Amino acid sequence: MDAEAIRELTDEEIQEEIRRAEEELFRLRFRKAYQELESPALLRTRRRELARLKTIRRERQLEAAENSE
Repeated sequence: MDAEAIRELTDEEIQEEIRRAEEELFRLRFRKAYQELESPALLRTRRRELARLKTIRRERQLEAAENSE
C-alpha cells in the first residue's frame, strides 16, 4: 500500500491496518525462524508498509495537536 492510498483512509482504518500489519509481520518472523520464506523480500516489504502506516498516523496526530492550540 503506497502513502497516497494510506492518506485516503480514516484514522480507524489506519489503526486497523497497523494491527493487521503487526500481526502479519509477527507470523512472517515466526515462519522465518522455522522454515524458509517463499520470498525473503516480503519481510522487508511488510516492515516498510508498517512504517508508512505509523508515519502517517503520527503526522495526523501532530496536525491535530497543532490545530487544537
